[in-house]
Amino acid sequence: MQKKAGVGFYLFLAVFIFIIMFPFLWILLSSVKPVAELFGDEAFNWFTSNPTVENYVSVFVNYPFLKYLWNSTVVATITTVYTVFVAAFAAYAIARLDFPGKTVILGIVLSVSMFPQIATISPIYIFMKNLGLTNSYLGLIIPYTTFALPLSIWLLVTFFRKIPFDLEESAKMDGASMMQTYFKIILPLAVPGIFTTAILVFIAAWNEFLFALTINTAESHKTVPVGIGMFQGQYTIPWGEITAATVIVTVPLVIMVLLFQRRIVSGLTSGAVKE
Repeated sequence: MQKKAGVGFYLFLAVFIFIIMFPFLWILLSSVKPVAELFGDEAFNWFTSNPTVENYVSVFVNYPFLKYLWNSTVVATITTVYTVFVAAFAAYAIARLDFPGKTVILGIVLSVSMFPQIATISPIYIFMKNLGLTNSYLGLIIPYTTFALPLSIWLLVTFFRKIPFDLEESAKMDGASMMQTYFKIILPLAVPGIFTTAILVFIAAWNEFLFALTINTAESHKTVPVGIGMFQGQYTIPWGEITAATVIVTVPLVIMVLLFQRRIVSGLTSGAVKE
């Protein structure tokens, strides 16, 4: 018989959620404040008596914010599609096939993701510069592989390992080839894991800053994180526009996670309990 959670548990949960959500709530409330109320004693007030959407209008009128959003969407989407596609094959081979050195390969994949971006940005920038790929979508998509592909492989290997090997053996006995087994049996069963991996990779690519700041310096190819970082002028920092832009780029991610939370949870818990 399951025990009901006590009042203390719900109180702790409420405090925990408030602490986690506090930065976003503060930014959300600040984004609708007049500029004058963002400084001085009024800056510490939770609510304003004169809410305004001026900051949101300014983001789109005074900055090429729609272009930033488009650039981030294109780069993050293409990065997600191609890295998850490639990672699914690699993860299947590592998790399901028997060949020497696959543990070493998986270790190398994991070690690559541990390199700090600042240690790899110089050679990557020189490589992109020599190929003429700076200030282009491809100039970001290729470097994003350094963190997106290892993350995808590492997550998908776990999901593929949870699928019973008996299904694969049955398909072989029925005369199915390796690729037929992969596409018709293994891949459909791994959809929750692939979906979860795709969302995590998309968020990582959407929020990436250092590569985007270094490689794409042209205004026409800046992504959202870099665009927001460049809002500040020489003598002023437009906190109103910054908070409004932060809300604009965060809300779609929150909505996406809420809409697909069941699939995400299903993917993260796939295979956690065996019959």
